[in-house]
Amino acid sequence: MPHTRRKATALLASAVTVCLLAAGAPAEPLGIGDRLFPHLGNPGYDVASYDLSFTYPGSNTKPLPTITTIDAWTTATLDRVNLDFAHGDVESVELDGEPAAFSAAGEDLVITPEEPLPSGSWMRITVRHTSDPRPAENRDGGWLRTADGLAMANQADAAHLVFPGNDHPSDKAMFTIRVTAPNGYTAVANGLPTGVDRSRAATTWTYRTQHPMATELAQVSIGRSSVLRRTGPHGLPVRDVVPTKDRKQLEPWLRKTPDQISWMEEKVGRYPFETYGVLMADVDTGFELETQTLSLFEKDLFTDPAFPAWYVESIMVHELAHQWFGNSVSPRTWSDLWLNEGHATWYEALYAEETADRPLAARMKAAYGASDRWRAAGGPPAAPKVPKPGRKIGIFRPNVYDGAALVLYALRQEIGHPAFERLERAWVIRHRDGVATTDDFVALASQITGRDLSGFLQPWLYGEKTPPMPGHPDWKPVVPVTAPDASAVPAASAAPAAPAASAAPAAPAASATK
Repeated sequence: MPHTRRKATALLASAVTVCLLAAGAPAEPLGIGDRLFPHLGNPGYDVASYDLSFTYPGSNTKPLPTITTIDAWTTATLDRVNLDFAHGDVESVELDGEPAAFSAAGEDLVITPEEPLPSGSWMRITVRHTSDPRPAENRDGGWLRTADGLAMANQADAAHLVFPGNDHPSDKAMFTIRVTAPNGYTAVANGLPTGVDRSRAATTWTYRTQHPMATELAQVSIGRSSVLRRTGPHGLPVRDVVPTKDRKQLEPWLRKTPDQISWMEEKVGRYPFETYGVLMADVDTGFELETQTLSLFEKDLFTDPAFPAWYVESIMVHELAHQWFGNSVSPRTWSDLWLNEGHATWYEALYAEETADRPLAARMKAAYGASDRWRAAGGPPAAPKVPKPGRKIGIFRPNVYDGAALVLYALRQEIGHPAFERLERAWVIRHRDGVATTDDFVALASQITGRDLSGFLQPWLYGEKTPPMPGHPDWKPVVPVTAPDASAVPAASAAPAAPAASAAPAAPAASATK
């Protein structure tokens, strides 16, 4: 899921308005110790719900007045509450209805209650702040400025550029999202609509999720858009969001979604959420993104004739597959990212094989040839290298896309198709609406097959070199002419070149997805 680097026009932590703290030690940024993003997330509480209220001023270059309300349980005694927030001005903070002292520390907003909060207590935090769509310094993600408004791209650690929260996928929560915009604009967000309030000058839309969601999967679209509705399997409401001027041109692609959902359901079981749809944004990003129930796509993916139809459809399935793998079952840590991207790439490639005669084995053989280089550049699939400063999206490299799909191919070769398919279905059922780790996957695979698979999977997941492929002793790594450059821009950071219609898809073909 590549991002486009933007010019810096605003400071991060220094942009947060400072209020003096109560006496005591200085506020400091915290984190939950994620290996790849150690300062992301915060200890001591579990968020139950977010209520986000944005007011769009009619320009995508002006900050949005915003109210964020967080309901959470404390899991430890807290004399301070840290929220991830790094790109907005804070007007005020209330804790349980009373004004609270706050300060900025790194990329955290630190709140100091008058008295420590005991473990096991319920708290409500209300932050009045701005949400700034202007690019943040040395950061990618957050708001995307489209041709006619805004959309969101918060993966992996950018939701806190939009709103304060516990910005780590291990702490999923329910969301209510309200957007007020001048008449003539349409706002759509994750989940189902619960109300539309119209006045003479503006309209307020309200959406609510019916399943918990990670902050990085939040989506809000504001633009001069049309919402197209259709019905998916089992009466599932499907709604797509497109620029109104492009509606007729894009409609043929949108009609494909219900059948794609049915195809995925045949593979892994019933769709896990309350709705689905495609957001086609008029924006140049170089990536697509699996935001929950409303996947983000660049409009040009569907209008540029350089992209073959089979390729476009397989990318649509990639983001759809993420609704099961990554959204319903989310990674407990960012090192578990391969479980998201490997599975989405797997079903993308399998769909291309079954519907467009693009052999999966050919793609996996090409991936095998490149796998040692990918591991050297980005780390093994389940242990990506730590991103360099200012390059946090560097974890989205081929090793967690086709390199991780290659692990799944090896596993299917080892345990056989029937056991592999049982594993896939069991995985999304057992961990639905939750989070899971690599160890959880290995344990379930061992349980399903009745044999300990940790010895087989360990080198595939963590080895510096790619193990021999079961059933394909002739597959060999391709030795590069020059040594791989570990500092090179990841393959996921640029828009994909369209593969030739007559060739097997190149292994990194999915790299423009997240």
